[in-house]
Amino acid sequence: MTACIVGWAHTPFGKLEDPDIESLFGRVARAAIEDAGIEADDVDGAFVGVFNGGFTKQDFFASLLLQTIPELRFKPTTRYENACATGTAAIHGAMDFLAAKRGRFALVVGAEKMTATPGAQVGEILLSASHRRTEGDIPAGFAGVFGRIAEAYFQRHGDQSDALAAIAAKNHRNGVANPYAQMRKDLGFAFCRAESEKNPFVAPPLKRTDCSLVSDGAAALILTDEETARSMQKAVRFRAAVHATDMMPIASRDVIRFEGARAAWGKALADANLSLSDLNFVETHDCFTVAELIEYEAMGLAPEGQGARAALEGWTAKDGRLPVNPSGGLKSKGHPIGATGVSMHVLAAMQLTGQAGDMQLPKADRAGVFNMGGAAVANYCSILERV
Repeated sequence: MTACIVGWAHTPFGKLEDPDIESLFGRVARAAIEDAGIEADDVDGAFVGVFNGGFTKQDFFASLLLQTIPELRFKPTTRYENACATGTAAIHGAMDFLAAKRGRFALVVGAEKMTATPGAQVGEILLSASHRRTEGDIPAGFAGVFGRIAEAYFQRHGDQSDALAAIAAKNHRNGVANPYAQMRKDLGFAFCRAESEKNPFVAPPLKRTDCSLVSDGAAALILTDEETARSMQKAVRFRAAVHATDMMPIASRDVIRFEGARAAWGKALADANLSLSDLNFVETHDCFTVAELIEYEAMGLAPEGQGARAALEGWTAKDGRLPVNPSGGLKSKGHPIGATGVSMHVLAAMQLTGQAGDMQLPKADRAGVFNMGGAAVANYCSILERV
């Protein structure tokens, strides 16, 4: 059974006035149902992605969806969590539900409320997505984990600060056109490259411009089977959807190779019977610029150790051989943990249906989406195409 995206909704990302997750659900859940052109009663099951981890005392979020859509009462609703890949985990749950023929329409909602939490506490909460026993003492929290990864990459392949700045500058440039993005400002290469009062080191060699933003936000989508989707006003098919899990401790693997990401990309392209060159663009998980750099190699765009070429030679620009993060990515858009994976699929679907507005690429028939939890621990790769 092939699943298709047939409707969606997306809040702006950033410091939002919405007081809680329940309120964020209210902004997207019914809107996605209406966008699909169906009724709330048509939804057979709902799949909720919220990381939480201490951002709020409230938990047990799946049932809160009924506060927004009472028509879901007595229907199955389930909450998913898989670190920064929480949203895509919920999508996979919905796809399994449809494949098992337990229903015809599934609602997926991803959300997170982060900005009400003090900064130091945010870092402590996010560190829970790493191996506490061996990595809990790394300074600067999760940024420190990726700082270690960047250091190791530089030691093996040379200083790549220019490439990291190029990635940051590209994503901020792209984000100007994204109405949902938290930071719609073209910062430029020079600002991203230089350490300054406004761009200090956070976890050397990573500076503030190398780190994604703490955000509030939500996104939702409606999934159905392909036969049903063909009778609807728009549809984007999952040609492949792969989940590969790797060891959590960074000391247990060669962490700069992102082997779980390689496995997910390799199987997804094989399942889709495509090569990377068959894709028109990719939305990838740039929680930190070094992650996007290594992901170029994991997806097969550049040989190992040469990901910098893709950034510095313009391969991944909007007019390059494979545009990467035309939405601005997490770097510009923001990274509300539970919403991120759903957002990535929504923005890809918008491109594929010609509804991306100022973000729209001239050719967008097939896309790759890579959403990652932890330091390449939970790895999800989707290949999407317009029906």
